[in-house]
Amino acid sequence: MQLTLGLALLSAAVSVHGHGYLTIPSSRTRLGAEAKLDTCPECTILEPVSSWPNLTVAAAGRSGPCGYNARVSIDYNQPGSAWGKSTVASYSAGQTVDVQWCVDNNGDHGGMFSYRICQDQALVDKFLTPGYLPTDAEKQAAEDCFTKGTLPCTDVTGQSCGYSPDCQQGQACWRNDWFTCNAFQADSRRGCQGVDGSAIGSCFTTISGGYTVSKKIKIPNYSSAHTLLSFKWNSFQTGQIYLSCADIAITGGTGGSQSSASASVSSTATATTLSTSTTSAGTSASASCVAVSNVAVTFNELVSTSYGQNIKVVGSISQLGSWNTASAVALSASGYTTSNPLWTTTMNLPAGTTFQYKFIKVESSGAVTWESDPNRSFTVPTGCSAASSVSATWR
Repeated sequence: MQLTLGLALLSAAVSVHGHGYLTIPSSRTRLGAEAKLDTCPECTILEPVSSWPNLTVAAAGRSGPCGYNARVSIDYNQPGSAWGKSTVASYSAGQTVDVQWCVDNNGDHGGMFSYRICQDQALVDKFLTPGYLPTDAEKQAAEDCFTKGTLPCTDVTGQSCGYSPDCQQGQACWRNDWFTCNAFQADSRRGCQGVDGSAIGSCFTTISGGYTVSKKIKIPNYSSAHTLLSFKWNSFQTGQIYLSCADIAITGGTGGSQSSASASVSSTATATTLSTSTTSAGTSASASCVAVSNVAVTFNELVSTSYGQNIKVVGSISQLGSWNTASAVALSASGYTTSNPLWTTTMNLPAGTTFQYKFIKVESSGAVTWESDPNRSFTVPTGCSAASSVSATWR
């Protein structure tokens, strides 16, 4: 009987597709979807594995801490054309920040999830080096390091950190440092969809629409010009684990450093990743810089247009019109060519500001065309650099 049940569960795990991925800060998986390289970002799955009730027993395998999507043969553990070459957000050590992932309407299997930061820069650098794919042994070593670097729910004052209703006391899942979904069999606000109680379509999935799952984490006392925030969701219903990661910077902490690998990656991207400087001896000189209050953020959008059409950017903050298209910020086509249809604009934004935005196409008649979902998101870096940039392609 136990063998039959095990085979049935294994069959269910393999046949059910697609479910969740990190969205804020923008994970490599989300960037892959926005670049139209990943046709199912919620399908980055480690399976079949033992995902419950022991949350850390499963080997990482080729999924590593950033995930492997077998549906589109993308390994997010190495930098790609649209991810991994620059940081998407910059945080300060000790800062409490909002994080979010997206669960598919047809793929909510309940369970528990966590956010993790590995503080072994030399190991993380292997996941930041262009052209290099970490070995399975390196992926497992990194997964072990990220597990050690779990960011406890209980670190955030006032945050509800209960025990999973689908876990029994005495089981390995009986812990409140991870985040929990609601009861899987609940009549309403069930599973992970019930965490926010958000409407379907509040985040993007390709299967049947997604729901946001939001929490807060506290950034550890650590510094790195380029590191990774890893997200891990262990399903309760199926033997599946979902892994994704985001490229971030952390300033103001101790114990970290900017290695040669992360420095070379960052220098080819935006200035915001270099929030610390390095002396000739290789020691950090971050204490000598002065943190800026405003950052000149440049928006670059590649989109082919016809005569009379203009590109603008609109978003959730007042500087971007508060989603009012009449107040959207116009981009310039001064550098536009047929082979490189670049529209661009630069504006000063307060450091540390997190917002969502989209590009719109405005006809000479005033008619507006929005680019497709999901909303883009960005956090203005904090630190010593006064300039940053975000680049995108119309979708």
